[in-house]
Amino acid sequence: MRLALILPFLALPAFADVERALETHVLPGHAQLVETTATLANAAQADCTANAVRPAFHDAYDAWINISHIQFGPLEDQALTLQMSFWPDPKDSAGKAIARLTAAKDAIVDDPAGFNDVSAAAQGFTALERLLYDPQPDADYACRLTQAIATGLASKSDRIAGDWPAFAQGMLTAGADGNTRFQSDEEAQRALYTALSTGLEFLHDQRLGRPLGTFDRPRPRRAEARRSELSLRHIQLSLAALEHLATAMTDTDLTQTRAAFAQARSRAEAIDDPALQGVSDPAQRFKVEVLQQAVRAVQVAVIDDIGTPLGITAGFNALDGD
Repeated sequence: MRLALILPFLALPAFADVERALETHVLPGHAQLVETTATLANAAQADCTANAVRPAFHDAYDAWINISHIQFGPLEDQALTLQMSFWPDPKDSAGKAIARLTAAKDAIVDDPAGFNDVSAAAQGFTALERLLYDPQPDADYACRLTQAIATGLASKSDRIAGDWPAFAQGMLTAGADGNTRFQSDEEAQRALYTALSTGLEFLHDQRLGRPLGTFDRPRPRRAEARRSELSLRHIQLSLAALEHLATAMTDTDLTQTRAAFAQARSRAEAIDDPALQGVSDPAQRFKVEVLQQAVRAVQVAVIDDIGTPLGITAGFNALDGD
C-alpha cells in the first residue's frame, strides 16, 4: 500500500512536532519499507539465487534500518520485531533454525501462512542474510527458503504499515475523548522521544558495543550484518535516521544535538572497515571506540536539547532489557 495517499487526511489539530515527525519521518519510512520489501519478494520469485537477490536485499535492509528505532506502534502491537530482524542473536538461533529446516527439507517454506509460525529466528533480514552470504548445503531448498523469507518480509511490512495511519491519528488526537492509547500530548511526545533515545542506546550498546566486546576479548563476529559487510553502513544509516527524527520532533534549539551528530558522522566516516572485523587491531579498535564515545555525546545532547526543555523522559521500550 502507499501511505502517501493517506497523509493529507492526518493533518488534524495536534501538537505540531508530533505531526511533523509522523508526516516526514515515521510514515514515509514505513512506506519505503513496504516498497523495498515488495521489490525484494518479486526479485526472489524471479531468480532466487544469492547474486540475483542481494541488490534488492540491500535496499530493503536499508529501509528497515531507517525505521528500526520505531519500536512502538504496529510493530510492537503485532509483536513482529524479532520476525523482522532477529538480532542480537548471541546463541546463533538463526543459524540453528535454518539448519533444522534445511535438514528436514521442511515443506512449510512453500506455505506463506504456515511459514509465519516457524521460529522467528528463521524469518527476517538476519536469516535472509545467512542464506545469501553463507554457503548452503542444499541450493534448491535454500532457494525456496529465500523466497519464503522475502515474501514474509513483504507481507509483514505491509501489515505494519497498514496499521500506521490509524495509530498516527491516535497520536495526533492525543487527549481527545475516547482516546485511551494517548491520553495527553505529552504521551505522544514521549513515544517519539523514547524511540529516539532507545535508538541511540541500541546504536551505542549493540551495533557498536557488541563487536567491540572488551579490549582483552573483542567480538568481531558479533557485528550486525557482518556477512554482507553492512555493519558500518547500518551505523551510518542509523545516525542519519535518528538525527532526522530529532530535528522533526521538536522546534527547540538543537545546536548541541546537531553538532554532536555531525561529530559522530565524521567519526563513522573515518572508519574503513565495513564489517567491523578490525576491532581486534588496536588502531582500528580505537576508531570504533571514539565513534562510540561520540554516540554517547549525542545521547547527552538529546537529553539537554530535547528531553529537558520539553519536560519529557524516555519511557519503556520493547528493546529495554536486550
